[in-house]
Formats: sequence, structure tokens, C-alpha cells
Amino acid sequence: MRVADESIVRMILRVLRVPSLRREGFRCIGSMFFHFFVRQYRAALFPGRIPVSQADHPLDAAIPFTPKQVTVYLTFISFWVRSLGFLLRTYRKEAFGPVRDFISAMSEIYRLAGEVYRRNLSTTFRPRSIANSRFLLIHLFDPHLMCIPSLHVLVVTLTYTRFRDIVRTMGGGERLSSQIEEARESALRITESVLYVKQHSINCVAASLYMMTRFDPRLFPQEEARCFVSELFIHEDIPSQADRVRITAFIGERYDRFISEGSAASSWEDPLLDFLRQMPPAQPPAVS
Repeated sequence: MRVADESIVRMILRVLRVPSLRREGFRCIGSMFFHFFVRQYRAALFPGRIPVSQADHPLDAAIPFTPKQVTVYLTFISFWVRSLGFLLRTYRKEAFGPVRDFISAMSEIYRLAGEVYRRNLSTTFRPRSIANSRFLLIHLFDPHLMCIPSLHVLVVTLTYTRFRDIVRTMGGGERLSSQIEEARESALRITESVLYVKQHSINCVAASLYMMTRFDPRLFPQEEARCFVSELFIHEDIPSQADRVRITAFIGERYDRFISEGSAASSWEDPLLDFLRQMPPAQPPAVS
């Protein structure tokens, strides 16, 4: 069975039936709600209190706005929820501890990303044309002030690495190798989609991969990050091969610079904040 075929409703019911998972689940929802919605809407409603940087890069223009990719883009939450459901269905009670830790890690990346957002927000250019109702909802409910780091990229990289680690730890690495590969491919495709629908810049991808390495160097070491970047857009005709090479090279170089700067910094978020301060200011709330 594919991870994508897992029932979200059944997963939610499984979590609600287990007290430890239920508590962690509600804590995670609270973290997501506060650090994404509360912080962002407060900044949008009271502009000027937190600086907003323009995070675009010229190479973003080589990735065309592709409205059909919004379907992939919107799967980032269902992707990690279905992954949890697959683990609970496959390993049952044995998975309770690892799944609880998985949910806890998700709460934590939202909290840590909030450490950047509360000090410096960021935005990118979004096309004004609304191709369908899904874009209308995105533009209505997302003030688009939290680009660096990208929560989309953080969520999907955390998901595929945790999923892979849990399966391998619990002895299913060979038997479930296709599901492990499916999870990694989903993370790659969703990361590409954030660029296609112009919710993020390639700068945002590099920043998010850096944060993941600092957050979990065991599961997302520098070698894993570089391999992940090297496989972006390999199944796509656009951007062109030449542009793909330039894009992935830039993401890798920018990632390496964050890693280098972070090794000498007093706090993991300092390289991201320094980078944002060097970017041109945007006019909050920068909603398109």
C-alpha cells in the first residue's frame, strides 16, 4: 500500500484514541496555529513592527509560474499526516513512541521557525492572476510574510527523514523500501511546487535545508541536503537543463554558506537573520 493511499480520517481517530498521541497532537496544532497564523496575521494587521525583507532571487524567473502545481503544493500537510497513519497502521502499538516523537519534532520546527519570524519577516513576488479557487484561498488566508525559512520545505524534509528512520529502526527497511522512496519523492515534488506556484524563492529553499541540518544533523546531514538538492527538477522539462544546473548549484552554494556562517555563529538562526537584513526591504503586508 502506498503512503498516499492512507486514510487521514483513520489516522486522526487512531491518534485521538491514544492519550500520549492525543496530547502531542493538540500541542502540535497549537504550535502550528500560533507560529504560522497568529504571528503572521498580527504582523499583517499591525505592519511596521517587524521588518519585512524581499527574499526573491533573479534565478526564480527561470522557474515559470505553473498553476497546476498548486495541487501538489497543497498536499504538504496531508503528506506528513498520511505518513503518520501508515506508521501507526503498520506497526500499531510499537509505533506509539516514535510517532509521538515525530509529532513533537513537527511542533518544534514551527516554534524554531517562529524565532526567525518574530525578528524578521520575509516575502516574495506572487503573480496577481488567480488561476483557480485554490489560489484564491491561498492568497486570502496566507498573508505571505513567512518565506524564510519555508515551513513547506521544513515539513516535507522532516517527514521523509523521520519516516525513513522509523521504518528502518523498526526493521522494515527492505520490505517497505518502496514506501521510503515514495516519501522522499513526495518531499522533492512538494519542494519543487513551492517554487512553481511562486510561494517561495530558491533562497527560501536553501535557508530551510540549512535549518533542517541544524535541527536534526543525524537525519539530515550536509550530504543528505546536497543529494536532495541535486535531484530537484530532474523529472521536469522546465526549467531547462541549463537553468536546472544553475538553480541547484545556487541552492547548494547558498546552503553551504549558511552552514559555514552557522558554525561560527552564537545561535543557529543568526545566518538567516543576517541574510534577511542584507535583502531589500518589502512593504508590509506585501500581499498580492
